Amino acid sequence: MNETSDRNDATGLGDGSRSSAPRPKQPVERPAIKPASAGVSAALKPAPDRQAVPLPEACPPNELEVLIRARYPIIYVVSWEEERVERHLAEIARKRNKKFFVWTYTQGIIKPGAEAQRTKSGSGNTTDPLAALDAVLGQVDPAIYLFKDFHPFTEDNRCNIAVIRRLRDVAYNLRDTYKTIVIVAPMLRIAPELSKDLTIVEFALPRMDDFNRLLDRIIEDVKDKPRISINLDAEGRERLLHAASGLTLKEAENVFAKTLVLDGKLDAEDVNIVFSEKQQIIRKSGLLDYYQSNEAFSNVAGLENLKSWLSKRSVAFSDRAAEFGLPPPKGVLLLGVQGCGKSLCAKAASSLWKLPLLRMDIGRMFGSLVGSSEDNMRRAVQTAESVAPAILWVDEIDKAFAGAVGSGGSDAGTSSRVFGTFLTWLSEKTAPVFVIATANDISQLPPELLRKGRVDEIFFVDLPNDLERREVFRIHLQKRGRNPDLFDLKALANGSDGFSGAEIEEAIISGLFDAFSKGQELTTEILRNSLAETVPLSKTMSEELNRLRSWCQGRARPASGIQATVAGELRRKIEI
Repeated sequence: MNETSDRNDATGLGDGSRSSAPRPKQPVERPAIKPASAGVSAALKPAPDRQAVPLPEACPPNELEVLIRARYPIIYVVSWEEERVERHLAEIARKRNKKFFVWTYTQGIIKPGAEAQRTKSGSGNTTDPLAALDAVLGQVDPAIYLFKDFHPFTEDNRCNIAVIRRLRDVAYNLRDTYKTIVIVAPMLRIAPELSKDLTIVEFALPRMDDFNRLLDRIIEDVKDKPRISINLDAEGRERLLHAASGLTLKEAENVFAKTLVLDGKLDAEDVNIVFSEKQQIIRKSGLLDYYQSNEAFSNVAGLENLKSWLSKRSVAFSDRAAEFGLPPPKGVLLLGVQGCGKSLCAKAASSLWKLPLLRMDIGRMFGSLVGSSEDNMRRAVQTAESVAPAILWVDEIDKAFAGAVGSGGSDAGTSSRVFGTFLTWLSEKTAPVFVIATANDISQLPPELLRKGRVDEIFFVDLPNDLERREVFRIHLQKRGRNPDLFDLKALANGSDGFSGAEIEEAIISGLFDAFSKGQELTTEILRNSLAETVPLSKTMSEELNRLRSWCQGRARPASGIQATVAGELRRKIEI
């Protein structure tokens, strides 16, 4: 059924081949649809599942067709994928028996695939925005007009007064025709005068089905090439498609081709190459840092409870987990002593889960202009969601939001508002972004952050116990090319009671300097002397560490099975 017959059924109107000139209104009954002003008002509000993003909710695939059939005169589509939008509109035009035209500032109004209007002059040239809008009004046949990158002419600027006025005239005259103007632009820029005449939608990013079809096409194109190997089982294919989530189709096509060029194969291990494409998105944002993590949990000594908890959730982002009814995990808060592996666990989790690791520097969120700090936080979480599934690492969150409580007297409440934006996102986010936050000073943490629902679990990372200290020595000696079996690890563990993992590593480095300066190989005795010269933090700050351990008792889950003893902690003395 074409557009005319469809409209006749809905409204009782006659022939669809109308002129664009105004004509007397007939007392017909229009279908119950939302007015354009209501669509704009709803679109300008943050979407329920992306509260910090000042963009409309991504439209379902058939939403554009619904708006065109409902005769919305001007539709503003927010999308970077103008090629994908063009293909979608061309398909709608074919189904509705309409003509389809494309406008660009360099080519004017042309049919897709036709020659550009570079040599035309006078009345035939439609590269000028006003001439293009006049040409739309002059067209009689039902048609869809795609205006690419028209946003510089719709923003609030004195130079655009004529174009804005003409757009409002066009919106009025197109209401009684079967013509629609669709503006596609990567950003939302509209003057206040147009807010009641435009309907704004955000074209959704590709779904798994879109990536699946793209991957099938690429495999089909290279299947006859003998030097190309395709080794994808069902699980590997799922991992690769999930890694591409958040990319545009063009970006996904580029990175799949890049994997074939780099190693001549396509398998589940290529997810790291896909993450490199997401790294470009992170760099362009300027608000988050992308960490290329090569750490593994084999480099983390102890912390069995935390490792087990993370391992159980390593498949939580898979389709199988979703079918089982498992929601994506929200995040985890790691409290504990400095230098005991909290940040290392965040890097190891990225390698275990095969997800990109993004680091949020809260200090980078704060700007000099009023409202810019809150906007930076919104854009940062939007960037994290755009490359989801991903891990967002917020290091030293206790220091980052130390001034959030009662910040009205110091920074006019900016820290509180930024923290509030982050808390709201933690509670309401639906994108698969797993947050790992680390902290040392519990007194600086606002109580709102600690409740369940914002994070899934709170772990206390204590000083390493005797067995864990042996493992720490083993790991760091192996990293520096030494055979741990040649050292008395038991004696070294006894001599490092109360040391953190970072302090043990520094003692090994200090011992290496001593051995190198003496012209001899590293020995157990040199390491014991290095340990004896080091004063651990557990002695310097024993009161604070005991207070932290007392607070976490019963409030946080221990990351290790056996707790260590803080140097200086009171012990019961028995006379025998």
